[in-house]
Amino acid sequence: MQNTAEFTCAYCGESNVTFIDFSAGGQQSYIEDCQVCCRPNLLYISIDEDTLDVEIYTEYDG
Repeated sequence: MQNTAEFTCAYCGESNVTFIDFSAGGQQSYIEDCQVCCRPNLLYISIDEDTLDVEIYTEYDG
């Protein structure tokens, strides 16, 4: 299984690549700044033995 996943920034729509830590368990969440616009994207990552599913939510700016 690859250790990277692609996501689309919820703010600017640009593609980004993030690294996935498989040793952290099947359900993960963390904040990844967009590589283009630098705004925070809250990533929810679900891992099973055969697939990698990445769901992206934005962090509220206030």
